[in-house]
Amino acid sequence: MRDNTFVLEETINALLESKKYSTLRDVLSTMNAADVAILFEEIPEDKLPLLFRLLPKELAAETFVEMDTDNQELLIRGFSDNELKEVVDELYVDDAADIVEEMPANVVKRILKQADPETRKMINEILNYPEDSAGSIMTTEYVSLRPKMTAEEAIKRIRRTGVDKETIYTCYVTQDDRTLIGYLSIKTLILSEEDDRIEDIMDSNIIAVRTTDDQEDVARMFSKYNFMALPVVDKEDRLVGIVTVDDAIDVLTEETTEDIEKMAAITPSEKPYLKTSVIETWKARMPWLLLLMISATFTGLIITKFETALAAQVALMSFVPMLMDTAGNSGSQASVTVIRGIALQEIGFVDFFKVVLKEARVSLICGATLAVVCFGKIMLVDHLLMHNPAVTAMVAFTVAVTLVLTIVCAKLVGCMLPMLAERLKLDPAVMASPFITTIVDAVSLLIYFKVATALLGL
Repeated sequence: MRDNTFVLEETINALLESKKYSTLRDVLSTMNAADVAILFEEIPEDKLPLLFRLLPKELAAETFVEMDTDNQELLIRGFSDNELKEVVDELYVDDAADIVEEMPANVVKRILKQADPETRKMINEILNYPEDSAGSIMTTEYVSLRPKMTAEEAIKRIRRTGVDKETIYTCYVTQDDRTLIGYLSIKTLILSEEDDRIEDIMDSNIIAVRTTDDQEDVARMFSKYNFMALPVVDKEDRLVGIVTVDDAIDVLTEETTEDIEKMAAITPSEKPYLKTSVIETWKARMPWLLLLMISATFTGLIITKFETALAAQVALMSFVPMLMDTAGNSGSQASVTVIRGIALQEIGFVDFFKVVLKEARVSLICGATLAVVCFGKIMLVDHLLMHNPAVTAMVAFTVAVTLVLTIVCAKLVGCMLPMLAERLKLDPAVMASPFITTIVDAVSLLIYFKVATALLGL
């Protein structure tokens, strides 16, 4: 994909240099808006306004929505009032609200000034909903029908008003006070008899969301029910908007990216990696690194406490990295599995003891398997092949026993912490690899030296 973009970029630059604007317009007109937006990211900023003005009006609006915030702001600052009005008039309300939310105050004033009063009102309504709620990602542009309409009247209404709606594939049936009472697909409408009443052919088993529902929960419903759009209602069950599948995909992408960053101990960023400055990247990573570094000092304190025991049996020290890594990996496996289950709503806090019991059984089997392999490896390689007299059968047994105990402990910690975080209304993703590894490292050392003290009489 990047190679294709590079070739296309070279072609566009060549056409610009030779001032073949008509050919440029023809080339851009055949492209999808998302692809044009990606291409514009690679184009020098001074050439961007000219290329944007070559786009047909509808494609220009669709491309503008797909562009990153920096390029959007660059174009807006260069637009005349008429050009800005043309773009704003072509935008769907939810897209316009998203753009307004990301722009500086002076740019927002220009955008709202060029929007018609009704659009401005709808944008402000969407912006008033809590961040990350269904209301904040919905659009107010939907097709509404009345129950007493005939199929013929409904189709005429769609033809008359549908051009300005974000989707017409699902139509919603409301009373005069906008109370939602049903819905039907355009397929159902077209296949019905002309004199069939909407109330007779609509589906009254409505699945709707509230304006204050969490956007991530709303997005998951698209996967569960295979909807193209979900109605959004207020406390009185009045239809106020719809969330479309493209917005749901954007939400899931953002939430997944945020979870991945948290699981990697990075403060989430809304900017793409290459658009994030070195200083911003440093700010996102440093707090977590400092926290983990300070917490890792406990590991050093534990080693210091057992300094005398280590001096008496130096061979024990060579197995510390293996034990800590294995424990950390075991904890990460459990935590990632549980975090995924929580994210997909496959498990909840009510399943706490079921999860703990399962992980306990899994950890015992894993620990026993690794312990047998580890004991054999130590005796064969360290004792026989490397002729290390300090590595005795008792040392190998100590390491093997420690391995079982640390894996059990690591997997239990790894499965419990994310579920406890969920219970405390914290993001379970925070309880991921770096955090759990730090805890498990300290615990595994404590177990190791306690077992060694008991079995080897140190």
